[in-house]
Amino acid sequence: MSIKPRPLKAQRGVALLEVLIAFLILSVGLVGFSTLQARALKATQSTLQRTKAVMLANAILDSMRANKAVAITSPSGYKLSKTCNSPTAATNLADNDRKTWFTALKSALGDVTSTCADLDCTTAGICTVNIYWDDSRALGGSATQTLNLVSAL
Repeated sequence: MSIKPRPLKAQRGVALLEVLIAFLILSVGLVGFSTLQARALKATQSTLQRTKAVMLANAILDSMRANKAVAITSPSGYKLSKTCNSPTAATNLADNDRKTWFTALKSALGDVTSTCADLDCTTAGICTVNIYWDDSRALGGSATQTLNLVSAL
């Protein structure tokens, strides 16, 4: 008993259907991959901003260490109450350091009204740097992101 091959007419269109199903599966996979890529970019942006904030906080602390006598006087020459606007024109080294630092802060974290900072030092040489910025574009980010760094000079 021999098996008869099916006529070619019965097989017509099967290959096209297989290609369409494969294309659909590939499309779903690519959409998933692009979504994953977008989420990774948002997380990377958030991490970059936090890294810049830490570097800038350390930079102003280094400036204070270089000018320690002024930083620990009462009131501190580096004192900056929470402000979102660039400090006024520089008249001495501490003012120049604050103005330059604040300009770099606005440049790195966004020149918007939510990018703010405050600085303060005690006469014992304990200094606090607070930096505030908007991280709402990040994945689950907060519109009121804060970095607080305390260091002894």
